[in-house]
Amino acid sequence: MSILMAIVVLCSTMSFTINMHYCGDKLVDSAIFSKAETCGMEMELATSTNECSVSKKNCCSDEFEKIEGQNELQSSIDTISFEQQVFITSFIYTYVNLFESIDSEVSLYDEHQSPLVSRKIYKLDETYLI
Repeated sequence: MSILMAIVVLCSTMSFTINMHYCGDKLVDSAIFSKAETCGMEMELATSTNECSVSKKNCCSDEFEKIEGQNELQSSIDTISFEQQVFITSFIYTYVNLFESIDSEVSLYDEHQSPLVSRKIYKLDETYLI
């Protein structure tokens, strides 16, 4: 239970960025923790030369979506109502008492006496297990 709660706290406080690469209006690739791969159709930046050059508009675009996590964790122990406190204490009490150890030396046959055997029965009937 504590590991699950630790994972919930970790996921709620973690922020990450989603990188998306579009070629025209079509989504080509998306990545969460790394840069999205391109489609290979990006326009190279034209170097300025003395000659007249024609530049085209780049059809590819990159978008970034940042998902923010919580910055502060607040413990609201002071806002717990009396009914919630009773529930928490009863839950903890029953959970702890669920795992009580059992004495290993308890014998259920201590109160009974063993039977008095004067002769061995298998010798009287002469039956032997082979």
